[in-house]
Amino acid sequence: MSKPKVLAITIASAFIGLFFLFCLGWAIMDHYGKGTSDKEVTEETAIKKSDFPDDFTVVAIGDSLTRGTGDETGKGYVGLVIEDLKSEYNRKPIIHNLGINGQVSKELVQQVRQPEVKRQIQAADVILVTIGGNDLFQKGRTLLEYDREAITVSQKNFLGNLDEIFKDINKVNDTATILLLGLYNPFIDLDEDFDTNRIVRDWNNETAEVVALYENAIFVPTFDLFQLSVNEYLYSDKFHPNKKGYRLIADRVAPLIKWEDVER
Repeated sequence: MSKPKVLAITIASAFIGLFFLFCLGWAIMDHYGKGTSDKEVTEETAIKKSDFPDDFTVVAIGDSLTRGTGDETGKGYVGLVIEDLKSEYNRKPIIHNLGINGQVSKELVQQVRQPEVKRQIQAADVILVTIGGNDLFQKGRTLLEYDREAITVSQKNFLGNLDEIFKDINKVNDTATILLLGLYNPFIDLDEDFDTNRIVRDWNNETAEVVALYENAIFVPTFDLFQLSVNEYLYSDKFHPNKKGYRLIADRVAPLIKWEDVER
């Protein structure tokens, strides 16, 4: 083979070798370059996830127990439940406390139909409800002026109103969990014949039957919490819970609330 041909073949082989090395280098850079890019995207996504605003909303409606009357800290069971959720999930829910002191079920029917209240209910994940104590006890008159027939009428009206409340809530939001607190008896120690015990138990049983009609609703009993040591857990007015009483209620309510899809 002549020298010019050998030289030409050598030069061509060198170019082919250099081209191969270039392609190999490009492939390696491309492979590891993509790995770095994917990592950066993953880290960026994780940061954005952690920065998502809280979107778990609790709406509390009802009477003075919803407001927390009797708790000198002002938290009541609603505030304590929110604290428990924050501690459990390391994130604080959005809370709208719409409770009204002295409210009865007929008034709550009207409240849940107000446009702004409906808007807040629509955004709720959990709805906490205390209602019925004022319907039944009527500021103590039920005990002082015991009238079984009058109580039966009050109970019938209450159950009808409660059904309306649940219907109206579900028209706006049928995915939120509704937790309705049952009644305790603040007058146990004043009632020698335990008539009020029987009345409250029957009231709670009938209330639970209405709640059971709705798949997204839970009846939360409180009667037993106060039954044996009622005065230890009542405020000075001997009607509302004190801080310890609200703590008992919160301890029962909070575990029933599950904050879905939250990383712990």
